[in-house]
Amino acid sequence: MSNSCVFCHSVGGELLWQDDLCRVVLVDDPHYVGFCRVILNKHIKEMTDLIEAERIKVMQTTFVVEQVLRDVLQPTKINLASLGNKTPHIHWHVIPRFETDAHFPETVWSKEVRQVEKPNIQDLALTLQAKLAEALR
Repeated sequence: MSNSCVFCHSVGGELLWQDDLCRVVLVDDPHYVGFCRVILNKHIKEMTDLIEAERIKVMQTTFVVEQVLRDVLQPTKINLASLGNKTPHIHWHVIPRFETDAHFPETVWSKEVRQVEKPNIQDLALTLQAKLAEALR
């Protein structure tokens, strides 16, 4: 555990699912409905520092999150990203993208190309929890 790591000291969003290795959270982002993160439950900064079985499990979880988001939201595209420059703790961003989102077709970290209203994610969180629990069992 790192004293300064946000993912070591907080869940990192609304908890949707977790096991001993990782957790899936829904990010409260004003622009991106369905933005999830898959976060490792221990402080490790690189995927190659994990044993092979852990790497496979993290990626399988990430792919399940992607598929559930595709099934539920039917986005134009899903972006997967693992950066960690600011938070060097293994985590994957799983971001549904729509042609109407604030940055499309640019990256979510680019300058906005249009204004959008903040979506209500409460009902979505319950739907995603149920679908992820079923898919990750």
